[in-house]
This record gives sequence, structure tokens and C-alpha cells, in this order.
Amino acid sequence: MSTIRRQSIISSFIIYIGFAVGAVNTYFFGREGQFSVDEYGLTGIFVAIASMMMAFALMGLPPYIFKFYPYYKDHLPPKKIDMLTWALLISAAGFIAVMLAGWFLRDVIIRKFGERSQLLVSYYYWIFPMGFGLTVYTILEVYAWNFNKAVLTSYLREVQWRIFTTILIVLFSLHIIKDFDLFIKLYAFTYPAIAVILFVYLVATHKAHFTFTVSKVSKRYFKQIIRLCSFVYVGNLIQTTALVFDSLVIASLGGLASAGIFGLAQYVTSVIQAPQRAIVASSISHLSRAWKEKDMELLQRVYQRSSINMLIFACGIFILIALNYRDAIITFGLKSSFLLGFNAFLILGITRVIDLGVGVSSQIIATSTKWKFELTSGLILLAFMLPLSYILAKQYGIIGPAIANLVAISVYNIVRIGFLWKKFRLFPFTIQSLYATILAAACYTICYFLFREIHGLPGLVLRSLAFIILFGAGVIGLKLSPDVKPVWQTILKRVRLKKD
Repeated sequence: MSTIRRQSIISSFIIYIGFAVGAVNTYFFGREGQFSVDEYGLTGIFVAIASMMMAFALMGLPPYIFKFYPYYKDHLPPKKIDMLTWALLISAAGFIAVMLAGWFLRDVIIRKFGERSQLLVSYYYWIFPMGFGLTVYTILEVYAWNFNKAVLTSYLREVQWRIFTTILIVLFSLHIIKDFDLFIKLYAFTYPAIAVILFVYLVATHKAHFTFTVSKVSKRYFKQIIRLCSFVYVGNLIQTTALVFDSLVIASLGGLASAGIFGLAQYVTSVIQAPQRAIVASSISHLSRAWKEKDMELLQRVYQRSSINMLIFACGIFILIALNYRDAIITFGLKSSFLLGFNAFLILGITRVIDLGVGVSSQIIATSTKWKFELTSGLILLAFMLPLSYILAKQYGIIGPAIANLVAISVYNIVRIGFLWKKFRLFPFTIQSLYATILAAACYTICYFLFREIHGLPGLVLRSLAFIILFGAGVIGLKLSPDVKPVWQTILKRVRLKKD
């Protein structure tokens, strides 16, 4: 657990640095006189559609990489491991199929988005480089997790990618990049850039080896690999569709301006998910090994600790942002239209807290012998998400898809929790989970009423400090997580308040 904890903390720290860089980017995107709301909305839609392309092109390969790597490692010398070779080749072939489908579907895109989202139609083909880069990076990222390189991959995805965007924004502000046309075309190559960096690193450190000889492990487990990838492929398509469908619906029905407002709310709530990304990246190889060795005690321990740790982080970050959302937009001079996304943010934020609170349930299922259930639960998610998003978006605008998210994700997680309990007697929650939720609500109430008449920068600082102190003291005092004490002691040692 100490390895998972250490890597999770470092990865979370790096991810939050990335969000800080992203906040700077959002400020420049959103301030008056820089980019239009439509242009900001387009950058978000680029990522959403690129994610869809990636889901189609990956062919269900990531779970194959982290589930079967222990078998390759135990039975083959490094230079004969053919996993990465086939993963890259198959995903490249998958992306060629995506490109062909995208070319045939262009007329459909024009009909759906041409009236309200003309910029998307104009730059439609420039999404493909971004999608390809994201596809390759994802394959390399998952492979790097097997070498405990979660910190590096977190840095590249969360920080370096945003730094590339920052550079483009600065060049645009200085008029070195003359217009938005060149900006968005260069923006399309930001994901390919981090994919190249990770590829070079893996090759230079001799972590990546390429061979076109089919190994004995690939031959032995070929049928199991095909079954896994087939089921997971459909499941990943479902999950990715559910994640980005709301943005696409809003862009189609309300235009890129509405997508930009919703996109800001989504971006802010994505800050809440930082611990999830870090813990998943750090724990996935340990879960695979635990299933291989049938170590149920370790699985239960990782499940519960990931649940309480992510719940504490999620509640804390959500409340901190909720206290300051409106004031931050006004204080930093962002476009006033972004205030319209506050209610959507609240609903999406609660959704993220629920999703993080169940810990690494998805990864436990994916690495188990019952991995097929990921498809079943994904179908349940899609059955709720798609029709609800469309119907509620037409009736309630940007808040509609947020409500659809809340309903669908809640049902989805209830089903997965029930499945893991019934099949393996694994359960994520303890009484500390309830205490963490009550503590967060109490701290919000205190800080809201104490500082509701104080606005501007003083209000932002005072509310934030008061909440961090109250919530942090409560988490430590109530001993909500077994990982709190060692982390707190490490912090004290670092600042030399406690002797070794």
C-alpha cells in the first residue's frame, strides 16, 4: 500500500499542477477580448471528439495491456515481449478505420452542427491529428504503468499537454500566431507531441521493445485476449460515448457558445477527478497481480482505501470550488456568460463525488475473471445517459445533461457496487465514508455563512483558507483514512516540525 500511496500522492500533486496550468489557460480563453466563447467551446469539442476517435481506435487494448502484462513479464525476456508492437499496430489500423468513417460521416456532421457550430464544421478534419496522438499516447501510457511510471505519464498528460496549450496562447496573445486559424491547427498537434515524448522515453530507457515474432504467451492466451478485447472494446465505446455525449448534444442544440459555458463547468469539475486518475494509474498493476495471486485481502484493502481517499479529496475540492465559483469568475474578469454554468457545475460536481467515492471498482472488475461485466454495466450507463441527455438538453439547456450525468452515474455505480459484493464480497464503504460526507457539508455551511458578504480577492482567500483548515483538521482529527497519519507525518518531517 505504501507504493500505491506514494505514487498516488505524487501523481495527484502533478495533476493539480496541471490543473493550475489549465486554470491559467482557461483564464486567457475566457477573459474579455481574447478568444470568443465559440472559439473556447471549439477547443473543448476538439478534445471530446478526439476522445471518441480514440475509443473506437483503441480496440479494447488498454485492459489487455495491464491485465496480461504480468504473464508476459513472468514468462518472457524483455526483448521478446511483443505486446506493445501489436497494441500499436492494431490501434493504428483502428484509427485508419476511424478516419475512413469520419470522411464518410462528414455530411452528417454538417447537418447536425452546421447551423449553430460552424467553426466545428470548418476545422473538422483537424481533429484527426489530435485523435491519433491521443490514441497512441493512451497505448504508451497504459504500457508505462506496468513499470510504475504513473508519475511520468501523469505529468505528460496533465501538465505538459497544458503547457503546450499555454505556449500557443502566449504566442497568440503576442500576435506571433496571427489568427485563430493557425492557433487551432497547431492545437491539434498537442497530443501527438506528448505521444512522441513518451515514445522516445520508453525506447531510450529500454522499456519498449519491438518484435514482429508472435510470442508463446500471445499464442497461449490468444483466445482469452480476443474475448477480453472484444467485450472491453464495446464497453469502452459505451463509457466514452457517455462521457462526451453531453458536450456534443449541447454543441448541436445550443451551439459552441453553450458548449463553452458547459465546458468550463466540466473543466472545473474535472479538477475533482485528479485523485482518481492518480490512484488508478498507481494501483492498476497491483490489482492485476493481486487477481493473478488470488489475494482477496489486498483487493479489499485497496478497494476501501481508494474509496475513502478519493471521497475525502473529492468532497474537499468540490466544496472549495463551490464556495468560490461565482466570485472567481467575477474577480478575474471572465466573461459573465460563464456564470450561467454554476448550476450545471453543482450537479456535475456531486456526480464526480459519487463516482470517486466508489474507489477503483471499475479497475477491480476489469482485472478480474468477471471482466465481461464491464460491458453489462456500461450498457446500463448508456441506456440512461443518451436518451436523458438529449431529452433534458432540449428542455432545460446546459443543466439537462448535468442531471442526466447524475442519474446515470449513480445507477451505474450502484450496480457495480452490488456486483462486487455479490460475486467477491468486496465493498468500498465504511463508517468513515459517512463521516467524511458530513464533515464536508458542515465545513461548507460554516464557511458560506461566515464569508458570504465578503467578495473579491479577500473573499476568495478567506473562504479558501478557512475551509482548508477546518476540513483538513477534521480529516486528521477523525482519522478518516489509514493513509492520513503517514502522509501528515511526512509533511511534518518535510517542514521540519517533527524529528525523524
